[in-house]
Amino acid sequence: MTAEMTVGRDMAEFIPQKEIVYNGLLPYSDRLDQEATELLAEIKANLCRAVLLRELWPGVAFWSRKLFSFLKLYGRRFSKDDHILFIKLLYELVTLPNLEPHMMQSYARLLIQLLKKKELLSRDDLQLPWRPLYDLYERVFYSKTEHLGLIWFPNSVDHILKALIKSCRLYFPASSTKEMLDEWRPLLCVFDVVMQKAISNMELFLPTIMPPEEHSQGFQLWFDELMHLWMSLQNQPSWEGHLVNLFARLANDNIGYVDWTPYIPTIFTRILRSLNLPVGVSQMVSPRYLTNSYDIGYIVLWVTALLGGPGNPAQKELTCLFNSIASFYHPSNHGRWQSRLMRLLQRLPASVVRRVHRERHASPCWITLVPEHQQLTDADLQEFTRSLTGASLLAMFSKTDSTDAAYALQNLALLTPELVIPPVLEKTYAAMETLTEPHTLTATLSCMIGMARSLVSPNNHYPEGRVHVLPLLMGSLPGVDPNDFSKCMITFQFITTFTTLVPLVDCSSAPSQRNDLTEIEKDLCFASAEFEDFVLQFLDRCFALIDSSTLEQTRDEMETDTQTHLESLVELGLSSTVSTILTQCSLEIYKVALQKVFNFATSNIFETCVSGRMVADMCRAAAKCHPSESLRLFVPHCCSIISHITDNEELQSEDELDKELLWNLQLLSEVTRVDGKQMLKYQGDLERILCVCVRLRCKRAYTLACSLLEHTLRSFSLIYPTEYRSTSGSFDTDLPIWDWGRPGDVAALGVCWHVPGPEEESFVFHLLSHLLHPELQRIKGHVSGEQPMSREELLQSLAIVQHCLLGAGNLLPPLDGPHASDLVSSMVNLGEVKLYIGVDYDASRENYRESICQTMRLLLHHILEHSEDDTKSLFVIIKIISDLMFFRGTQKKEFDSRWKSFTLVKKSMENRVSWKSTQTYWLFVSMSHLQGDFNTLLFYFCTKKCENACMCICKTMCACSSLQVRSRAQNVLMAALGTYSFSYRDLIPRILQLLSPQHTGVTQQQFKGALYCLLGMYSGIPMASARDWEWVGQVWPALVRCGLSPTMSLEKPSIGRLLDDITDRILRQHDTIGVNFTGCVEVAIQIAQSKNPTPCLEAPSKEEIKEGLQRQRIRNVVAARKYEKLVNDLLDCLEDRDLPWKFEHMATDWLSLLLREDHPLPPDAVLYFTQSLVHDSISIRKVAISAMAGILKQLKRLSKKVAVKPSDISGIEETDGLCVGDREGNRWLQYDSNNLPLTQEKWDSQCFVEKTHWGYYSWPREMMIYASSEKPKDDLPYEEMSEGEKIIFEYFSDPEFIDQLIEFLSLEDRKGKDSFNPRRFLLFKGLFRNYGDAFLPLLRPHLEQLASDPHESSQRCVCEITAGLIRGSKHWSFGKVEKLWQLLCPLIKTALTNITVETYTDWGTCIATACEGREPRKLHWLFELLMESPLSGEGSSFRDASLLYVLQGGLAQQQWRVSELLHRLLAYLEPKLTQVYKNVRERIGSVLTYIFMIDVALPHTRPTTSPHVAEFITRVLERLKPLTAEPEIHNHVHEENTQETDERTQAVKLLKTVLKWLMTSAGRTFTTPVQQQLQLLPLLFKIAPVEIDESYDEMKQDARTCLSLMSQGLLYPEHIPLVLAALEEMAGSRSWHARFSVLTYLQIMVFYNLFTLLSVPAEVLRIRKLVMQLLLDEQLEVRDMACTTLSGLLQCQFFPLDSSLQTQLQTLSQTSLPKARGELASTGNHNNTLRRHAGVLGLSACILSSPYDVPDWMPQILMDLSSHLNDPQPIEMTVKKTLSEFRRTHHDNWQEHRQCFTDDQLLVLTDLLVSPCYYA
Repeated sequence: MTAEMTVGRDMAEFIPQKEIVYNGLLPYSDRLDQEATELLAEIKANLCRAVLLRELWPGVAFWSRKLFSFLKLYGRRFSKDDHILFIKLLYELVTLPNLEPHMMQSYARLLIQLLKKKELLSRDDLQLPWRPLYDLYERVFYSKTEHLGLIWFPNSVDHILKALIKSCRLYFPASSTKEMLDEWRPLLCVFDVVMQKAISNMELFLPTIMPPEEHSQGFQLWFDELMHLWMSLQNQPSWEGHLVNLFARLANDNIGYVDWTPYIPTIFTRILRSLNLPVGVSQMVSPRYLTNSYDIGYIVLWVTALLGGPGNPAQKELTCLFNSIASFYHPSNHGRWQSRLMRLLQRLPASVVRRVHRERHASPCWITLVPEHQQLTDADLQEFTRSLTGASLLAMFSKTDSTDAAYALQNLALLTPELVIPPVLEKTYAAMETLTEPHTLTATLSCMIGMARSLVSPNNHYPEGRVHVLPLLMGSLPGVDPNDFSKCMITFQFITTFTTLVPLVDCSSAPSQRNDLTEIEKDLCFASAEFEDFVLQFLDRCFALIDSSTLEQTRDEMETDTQTHLESLVELGLSSTVSTILTQCSLEIYKVALQKVFNFATSNIFETCVSGRMVADMCRAAAKCHPSESLRLFVPHCCSIISHITDNEELQSEDELDKELLWNLQLLSEVTRVDGKQMLKYQGDLERILCVCVRLRCKRAYTLACSLLEHTLRSFSLIYPTEYRSTSGSFDTDLPIWDWGRPGDVAALGVCWHVPGPEEESFVFHLLSHLLHPELQRIKGHVSGEQPMSREELLQSLAIVQHCLLGAGNLLPPLDGPHASDLVSSMVNLGEVKLYIGVDYDASRENYRESICQTMRLLLHHILEHSEDDTKSLFVIIKIISDLMFFRGTQKKEFDSRWKSFTLVKKSMENRVSWKSTQTYWLFVSMSHLQGDFNTLLFYFCTKKCENACMCICKTMCACSSLQVRSRAQNVLMAALGTYSFSYRDLIPRILQLLSPQHTGVTQQQFKGALYCLLGMYSGIPMASARDWEWVGQVWPALVRCGLSPTMSLEKPSIGRLLDDITDRILRQHDTIGVNFTGCVEVAIQIAQSKNPTPCLEAPSKEEIKEGLQRQRIRNVVAARKYEKLVNDLLDCLEDRDLPWKFEHMATDWLSLLLREDHPLPPDAVLYFTQSLVHDSISIRKVAISAMAGILKQLKRLSKKVAVKPSDISGIEETDGLCVGDREGNRWLQYDSNNLPLTQEKWDSQCFVEKTHWGYYSWPREMMIYASSEKPKDDLPYEEMSEGEKIIFEYFSDPEFIDQLIEFLSLEDRKGKDSFNPRRFLLFKGLFRNYGDAFLPLLRPHLEQLASDPHESSQRCVCEITAGLIRGSKHWSFGKVEKLWQLLCPLIKTALTNITVETYTDWGTCIATACEGREPRKLHWLFELLMESPLSGEGSSFRDASLLYVLQGGLAQQQWRVSELLHRLLAYLEPKLTQVYKNVRERIGSVLTYIFMIDVALPHTRPTTSPHVAEFITRVLERLKPLTAEPEIHNHVHEENTQETDERTQAVKLLKTVLKWLMTSAGRTFTTPVQQQLQLLPLLFKIAPVEIDESYDEMKQDARTCLSLMSQGLLYPEHIPLVLAALEEMAGSRSWHARFSVLTYLQIMVFYNLFTLLSVPAEVLRIRKLVMQLLLDEQLEVRDMACTTLSGLLQCQFFPLDSSLQTQLQTLSQTSLPKARGELASTGNHNNTLRRHAGVLGLSACILSSPYDVPDWMPQILMDLSSHLNDPQPIEMTVKKTLSEFRRTHHDNWQEHRQCFTDDQLLVLTDLLVSPCYYA
């Protein structure tokens, strides 16, 4: 029984998971099915075989790549069982513990592909354990050795791993949520950096898609806990974004199962805050808001999921959100926030469209559906659209991102066309009429293009939309304008889009023949009579465009005659538009149009460069639609003219021919790009013309003839669709207007394909034998010298060869060569797969590929020997060779550009609400054509014959002397290496030969050529090669040795640069290469036994498996040997004295890349790096320092750990409920000065926990700590050291070496730029960790000398060593540690007395680094030393500030575990808060922030034992009493007279320090103590100035800043009454400055807490009352500000402009004024004026609150205001300002706005707004 039959029987009951539908449309689809089945059987067999034989490389790697190609070619065309097995196998492969990073990454990519369609596999089908994946993620992301250079990961590994986790988390078992929470809860310590890790892990891993019955095991375990945490956070910490992303995902996956209602106001308030919009005048944005804003994509997801449901509460907030930010979308406003706002607008509708699709149209699958009551109704959608329309219509004309608005409108139109399309249509018609604003036209047209589908489709929501199609098309015609390029392009796109959707058929006779039409359909039928007019007018426009872009018109005589980029774009637009229009015409209209085009093309003679190409393209477009009609006109006409002209014998040899001949050739060459079947009748004419014209001497003529030849051959030999209509079938069947925008149906498409028949094939080979064969003979004659040709003639011959190959490439079988089997050894078949591309090759015909290849080889050798400078011919030869290898009818570049344009059109036309069958016919046809070509392209990624001929050619070329020839040849060579697997192994030795110093006859060109090839390999596809030990082992040493080559000269900068590039590439792209491999067996055996299709080979036998294991062992040993050999080879190179410095540096860099965590560095290399620590060159010293840190990590001895139970130590059992923070159970972790480990036994008996976060939130399941009981083996005896350890020990015990080392380390590197160097710190940490205090005696004198030297480089050096010492002594015994501190304490003291501006940050870093992640009780010496007396006042204020800084660095690392020290520090600082010096004040402010940082109000958190803010503020207010009594506070304290001690002066000084503290804590703390801060508000209001005065007063500026930052704070509902009470109190203050500041504070506070405030209606009324009260203030400035505030509040619809408010304002504005001027201005009159002014201000606030539209109430208010123009000042001024502001903001759309006024009102307005004449 044949293999095919078994396959056939196998597949009877086969159900594929998901195929690529477009494959089924190809004419040879049945062959593809069979091929796919065979390929799958092969992949299954070889993949499981490779795994069972433990052959990860090349076996598994090779066949998993094949699986990847399979997915691309056939989709998921395998059974569900196979799908699951593939996933399990790859999951095990990815999570293999020692897999090299690159392989892990490539398996991950494949796994992501397999998991992509989540609906195909349910959670019951597949479960994946989460732990292995988490371990992998931990190893990669939080690698302990990556920063030491012991492992290198590829750059992209991060996002690939994250994508993989996202795909897998769906299939984690139900129990995984609880396990994850147990794992990460202990990390939830808000003060620590691990918080970021914990939250981002949760965001990545926690599964959220589960069936409802599993919710109790899923999100319900963590939702309340995390939600409360988020609600109580106030100052966006960096991890808050991850939390929001997690909530958004949860909401989206479980719509209707989580109740978000209580949180909605908070959610929207925080979204608004995270947009970072500027509010008010003097707002300062706290810097962290700029970096930690939420990800817009997730905000959109969250908002979308909240919509809908009973009452739809989220929609109300969303409407309010967009109302309050709408004005930011106006084109005249822009800032750094703009791109975020635009993204929000663009993505929100798209996201809602996705949700509607999911609820209404998604095909049913296992994922839980949205419950009925939560689904979006049509009313919800209309409400949603209304809330966004305003912003979208404003953003349409944005200067930067109008495409975002167009995309938003496109999606809104899919949801509710009846609401969105009319306003855009109105703007479009207006834009078509104005000539002066081309920007509005392009913007509106691009919006209409997106909405075309919604406008044309016969939907019941907006049936009248279709009436607009013709007026729009006619109106867009003037856009075809030769003078405005962008307008022209958008018009083409517009017309193309609409005509693709609408068949252009005149059906005006239908209404008289049928009686089943609606009114609208009748109108459409009558209107369709205009289609013919439209087509003809469009053609006239195009002709005009062409006439104005001829060469003569657009160029001077001197310029080039090639096309410019713009012209080629116009040409493309023009031809595709004409093609679309004529494809969509009925035959009648088509014939008229074709005649018109034909007359235009034949009645003029065009130059062949610009306008000629355009006309010829138009003709091609016309001919493609109905080839039989068009060929009948064009071919005989052109042929007769050409024959007539070329009958003249003399023409053959002329260099310039007349334009008529050229033009007709060009026209003919384009018109023949049509269906080959139709061209057969003209084959005689075509052949006659070709035979004459390709031999003409004139270059223009034979080039055109060659393209005619190529196009003719392609038309006959390729497979392509011949029908591109928007609907299948012809237009005369049904009523065409019913086809408007009709979707195609994949099942019943019936695409017509052109497949070459026998007659066409024989004509193609007939042409080849007449044209190609003689040329090849001619070239051979030239090479042999029998018939030499000139360079021009040779070029002409080559051109004919090239175009024949390009034309008939599809029918020529690929090159064949011997199988190169010796390149790589494998127990698995690595044979490549041949794919069928629709052509059966005829073996009886001559194989032209072979003959061209032979001829080119001969010619190439000939040229390189005799005329190396003939670059033109060489270029053509390279092109021919590349096509011989790769060309099968489609060029990759052309395919890519077609793919790109296809996706663009698809995006603008698809309907994403109901995906099913919404693609139009045209899209289906294009897609299947592309899929066919894609198969053709992949075809040759699969031949493994090393095509020696071509390779040789390329190698020769790489060494040619012309640079351009070399670079082109190298590109082909790289492409070949990417195509033929393992071919690099054949090539490398040849390249390295050119670099070797022994090889003396190498020219510099060859040398550079070889280097370029290597560079190409490092940047191109063959990166696989760079992970092959054998290969790296040859290349790296060869590159270093080439420094000794006689050809090598560093004088040539180009060679130097090349080497730099190569080194740079290697350094950037190097990942660790594997040394040992293991395998996973279970799943592989299951694959070997699977059915459908059965694998095509037997599973490997026992013997084979045994051999495989043996080979694996050998491979690991060999890899280790090769690794050591490479290291030793590089060391040998470095020993060569003649090696130039550049190469020495290269070798050292590469050596440092070879450090590994799984294999120790050979001792010789350790010796080299140790010696290099004192090398003369600074860059080598730097590499050595980094490398040493890594080597010491390799040599580290492991410390023993033991498990402890916290409850045993504290004696307190923890309860189950959450209890966070300082509690009895973790008291023993606190620093306690009464119980410090000061003696040996205390030291041994205490339990030390180094990790600061443990125990704060909860304890880890198993708590492992370092064993203190076991006596540490302090000193390694010399005899027990390994060889590497001995080398280091000997060098560091040598005084001379240490002297030199310290001397180098204390040198300046870059003056003023140096800072604490972590690499050096790691070096010393490693030394003291591995060797104990063995080197201290030698270092001690150096340290003491450095500490007393105030130079910054010496101080830095002592910092690095000190930090290394303290961290390295972690496991020393008590005796040693005590001795260490006896040395360090005086040393640090000395150094701190010498502290300078340059070094204080280094000391801060040093102490912070030393304390990081360390048990505070072990460092008590250090803390007690620093706490002694930081503000001693000895020395300068600078020294005091620096000491505090250093102390702060240490304490901040210890967080909550040193509460006692914080109390002591606070007690010490409080009396000293009245500092005179600014720098000390600032530092104290910062230290106070850290002291109170631990006092947080988070859920479940106990009151802290650290200092409390509330108590501190109470004490401070007591001391500020003298100031609270004063009405205004001025800063009378001058820095000089420091002796004054009266209470007031002291209070002012204290206040300054408190201000500094408020400023620093605003952005840093996690929760803000609002009640306490409110007690300070009255003071701040008194100080803060209103206008920024010139004289810089520190206190006033600080008060301003504090107010600004406090007003931005996040408020909770319970705080609002307190804040308002404080503001109301201040509004009654005597100082108008304070009253003024109340308003500015209020503006920012309301905006930043908008939704929270709106949720408490009573407080909204209080705010309204407060603003109205201040509107009646006696101070003019306050009234003005109140007006601004009122308009702002109205604008974000904080309270409505209802009739009561209007009446109140109008009553005020009508207060009567005193009649005569002479009356004494009594207070009553003054009050009347004031009230009247308040009313006018209120009215003007109403007008300013709608800057871009005219609501119903506005005209009347404007009239009211105008009556006040003659009132006394300041009323008149206010009215004038308001009117001019109204004019400015409404000027742009005045035509639209004036509709809202009556004629009388317009007259009054015109009077007011036109400025009066000076002399009136």
